[in-house]
Amino acid sequence: MIESVVLTVTGMKCGGCETNIKSKLEVINGVNSVNASFKNKEVSVEYDDEITGLDIIKDTITSEGFTVE
Repeated sequence: MIESVVLTVTGMKCGGCETNIKSKLEVINGVNSVNASFKNKEVSVEYDDEITGLDIIKDTITSEGFTVE
């Protein structure tokens, strides 16, 4: 089933941070789309929960040095 989530992510300082998060999440099998905004401190992800899970998405973001609140 397709799920959509908006995560509050701190630590993003610029467009490069947005690009970094997007590129890391977009390669996860099951992730359909990613939008990141450092100004709003948000990352929106649409994913298939039968292929991947929210924990994997959050772990990927935190492994890049950002905090998911």
